[in-house]
Amino acid sequence: MSFKINVIKEKLLSDNWFVLRNYTYELTRKSGEVLRHKREVYDRGNGATILLYNREKNSVVLTRQFRIATWLNGNASGMLIEACAGLLDDDSPEDCIRKEAVEETGYAVGAVEKLYEVYLSPGGVTEVVHFFAAEYNDALRDNAGGGVDDEDIDVLELTFPDALAMIKDGRIRDAKTIMLLQHAQLAGWLQA
Repeated sequence: MSFKINVIKEKLLSDNWFVLRNYTYELTRKSGEVLRHKREVYDRGNGATILLYNREKNSVVLTRQFRIATWLNGNASGMLIEACAGLLDDDSPEDCIRKEAVEETGYAVGAVEKLYEVYLSPGGVTEVVHFFAAEYNDALRDNAGGGVDDEDIDVLELTFPDALAMIKDGRIRDAKTIMLLQHAQLAGWLQA
């Protein structure tokens, strides 16, 4: 089903880090009634994320870094445990996630498996995140990881049962990471 959308007004609010616009639009319901909405939409570009997993070790590689948005919303330390991720910029999702894996975790993965694409916050953010998985091992270690430029990222190698327990006790609170860990469990890649 498709709605008729008529954009009445688009106003640029910010073009600082990413782009924030205010839209006034009319939405024609299937009954024919026309509703007028005013919404702010944040465009940060699209991204990619990856779960690095090792069947032999029954482990995963995650990252930990400061996220101001979480700190502003009650995360006392501001630190968040996450799967490796980044914005596509001008790269394909596959090229982006390979580059991010090396920069953030130090692992140079070759083949990556595309899992799905997700809108994580569709109420106000345009971003689509491409989800991937890849097996890692010690031979793929290219560097210590930790990010580039202004990034300060901790690399965490965790057993899969520990990672799942961290979801349950609230130490892992990042949606993309929870989705990837649960996917790994459902796919039977690792043992809980």
